[in-house]
Amino acid sequence: MNRKISSLFFAFLFVLLSGFATAQHTSEGEMPAEKIEHKEGFNATEMIMEHIGDSNEWHLWTTKDDSGEEHHVSIPLPVIIKDNEGWHTFLSKDIAHGHEHDGYTLEHGQVVSTKGIQKATLFALISGKQKSNEVFFDLSITKNTASMLLSVIFMAVVFMGMARGYKKSQLPKGIGKVMEPVIVFIRDEVAIPNIGSVKYKRYMPYLLTAFFFIWFNNLFGLIPFFPGGANLTGNIAVTAVLAIITLLITLFSANKDYWKHIFMPPVPILLYPIMVPIEIIGVFTKPFALMMRLFANVTAGHIMILAIISLIFIFKTPYLGFASVPLALFVSVLELLVAALQAYIFTVLSALFIGIAVAEHEHEHGHHDEHSAAH
Repeated sequence: MNRKISSLFFAFLFVLLSGFATAQHTSEGEMPAEKIEHKEGFNATEMIMEHIGDSNEWHLWTTKDDSGEEHHVSIPLPVIIKDNEGWHTFLSKDIAHGHEHDGYTLEHGQVVSTKGIQKATLFALISGKQKSNEVFFDLSITKNTASMLLSVIFMAVVFMGMARGYKKSQLPKGIGKVMEPVIVFIRDEVAIPNIGSVKYKRYMPYLLTAFFFIWFNNLFGLIPFFPGGANLTGNIAVTAVLAIITLLITLFSANKDYWKHIFMPPVPILLYPIMVPIEIIGVFTKPFALMMRLFANVTAGHIMILAIISLIFIFKTPYLGFASVPLALFVSVLELLVAALQAYIFTVLSALFIGIAVAEHEHEHGHHDEHSAAH
């Protein structure tokens, strides 16, 4: 039923926007060319991409004076750049609003070179499209990096406070009353069922860290003002690192049964040329699915909320706010559930992949055979 409602809503939204775009195109086609050139419109796509993307400054708000000139209020962040001339370190405020410093400036929140030097990217360097001596390396503390550091500090304060409380009493106090049931749930419903009651303790620190890191940052991303608003878990680089950590833990924990299943699967030997490559590919598709699932779901939620709010400015009528604001509020409340759900799914799948890698199949078969022989 929910799928039908969602499908109907998006179909209605698509038809509505398509009709508006057609009407707008028609009305603009009747306007003189000189008026169209000077016509300034609201660019929803640009606004959404700026909000969900990373930035070298933490934008707070924008004000307009009596003359209509915009004034942006932002928190400056450290810019750290390495190029052929050496290291450049300064604050983003030195290159904001069209200012230039050491041959660099900010465009749409991103550091760019005014000397025509491209920013280095990993895949371009690996493929040979860029040379290390012809690019600049941006090692700046960006908005997402700053948000991640703030979330780490928040987690450290919360859990170190819980640890000090447990030294005095085994009964949880304060925020520990909220966190302890969650920790017990991850242990009893995620770690033990997927990894086993014998080996789960070894992986609990990572599972708990991954769950709370994703959950807290999902929640911080829903806060529309500082210190929230960063789309950290909607950054594919962050989700990729989390997925790679799960992959490395899985591979380094894997026993001989795991590798035997990959390189000697339980199929006729004639099928090995087909099954072995599939099993090897499967090793890497699992973390890829982890990465894409978290990235896509979190980013989609942010885009949906911003797109709904953008309708007010696209249609240029405040009356649409009576529909779009409640709908955006409903989606925001729904995202609170999604924030915990995505953290749970990532943790469950990570525990499942680790559990598959450490499962003792032969040992279990041996006990079964001994039990049968005894009878």
